[in-house]
Amino acid sequence: MKITEEELNIIRQTVRNFVKKEVEPLAEQIEEEDKVPRTLLDKAAEIGLFGLSMPQEYGGLGAGMVGKAMIYEELGRGPNGFSSIIGCHNGIGSVGIVECGNQEQKLRYLPKMSTGEIIGAFALTEASAGSDPGNLKTSAVLKGDRYVLNGTKQFITNSDVAGVFTVMAVTDKSKGSKGITSFIVERSFKGFAVGKFEKKMGLHGSRTAELIFEDCEVPLENVLGELGQGYVNALKILANGRAGLAARNLGSSQRLLEVSIKYALQRVQFGKPIFENQIIQHYLANMAIEIEALRSLTYDVARKIDRGEKIIKEAAIVKAFGSEVFGRVADLAVQIHGGMGYMRECEVERFYRDARIARIYEGTSEIQRNIIAAQLKKEFAQ
Repeated sequence: MKITEEELNIIRQTVRNFVKKEVEPLAEQIEEEDKVPRTLLDKAAEIGLFGLSMPQEYGGLGAGMVGKAMIYEELGRGPNGFSSIIGCHNGIGSVGIVECGNQEQKLRYLPKMSTGEIIGAFALTEASAGSDPGNLKTSAVLKGDRYVLNGTKQFITNSDVAGVFTVMAVTDKSKGSKGITSFIVERSFKGFAVGKFEKKMGLHGSRTAELIFEDCEVPLENVLGELGQGYVNALKILANGRAGLAARNLGSSQRLLEVSIKYALQRVQFGKPIFENQIIQHYLANMAIEIEALRSLTYDVARKIDRGEKIIKEAAIVKAFGSEVFGRVADLAVQIHGGMGYMRECEVERFYRDARIARIYEGTSEIQRNIIAAQLKKEFAQ
């Protein structure tokens, strides 16, 4: 049964209230401790935030991409570290199982992922393979009734809380990107370990770490999709998640605009609110123009995803544009706030740091432009 627009609007308001009353009051604690309290994750689970991507038959919300975008937009208004945990789980951390998993895999994992009992993560990046996944070094060798994985992954989001990882490994080195296979790896599997946690500029609370595979034993039934289709699976997973990232960037940008307007109306210089200065008005107007353009683009791509359309180019466009709008809006917000915007106690300072990673993770802006150009070439040749 498909969720209705009225139900989505109720959920959206619930999430907005949740972010305001439960998440934002913990923003400073999350920043200082670089950790989201388990109690907050439990509260998020209670209102269904871990089941956004999961179909209803597996206990999820089955929100569709438009529904997820609405909810991500609200989550983006709060600390990005928290929204990153939820976004990763519902995006790249679970979409592979939803889209490429067989019925047995879905029954085994999705019900527990829907409730937050199991949190998902996605492991592609390595020291020598980020933008170039064809250079993966993590190997998977078939031995009897299981694959044995060896290698190291880097910068993996949700490493501290995830129970299930979608892992890309090389099963046939001679085939390049066509020799990559996807695996579902449980945290408890023999030979799997979480290594050093990285200290990041932003996204505090969303912890990333290296993953270590030392003769990690993965049962045959945990191969995700077809053998050698891991790279194709990764492209599908990443493309699907890009509209979600744009929606989170949209929510953050909207929040920055609102706090900047409020500050500009209250801050008095030379006997008048700084809002009365035309340059400040232009800054705010530019922020509003970009935000509205991003809103239209984000929901257009989300609707195309829900209709089952091919959105390789559009997903790359919305990811690049959304991340860059967030960066520009955050920069203007700091400028409007002046010296106060540079202080840790000011929330725009946190958003400014969080915004910088948006142009890098899940495909850099440069890679998105490569994808766009490649699709334009294909379209022109037709």
